[in-house]
Amino acid sequence: MKSEMTSLALISAFTALLWMPYLLNRIAVRGIAATVGYPVNPPPLAPWAERLRLAHANAVENLAVFAPLVLAAQVLNISTPVTVLAGSLYLWSRVAHAVVYSLGLPWLRTLAFTGGFVAQMLVAWQLLGA
Repeated sequence: MKSEMTSLALISAFTALLWMPYLLNRIAVRGIAATVGYPVNPPPLAPWAERLRLAHANAVENLAVFAPLVLAAQVLNISTPVTVLAGSLYLWSRVAHAVVYSLGLPWLRTLAFTGGFVAQMLVAWQLLGA
């Protein structure tokens, strides 16, 4: 498997698992019945859990951009040092984004988000230049 595809598989798995900690907080705060139901006025989640929920939504939104770029590169057999770098940059930027977002560190969150965006643009650049 190409390095870019490995990065895509790893970040996809990470994104798929990212909801679990905030779900556990929801169960701890609201109980199972309110977690699976539709309570009218549920108690708020812990601040870190709410931020992690938002980080998860952001991860899903950005994966919808990164995945097609990497898959297009795979189909077109484009693998360059730039796309390999972009795969690693995206993976570690998105992991860092989730961590610093849940910790409430806005400047680091923005820096990590920017790293992921740059990675997306690097893959797009390689595709468009091919």
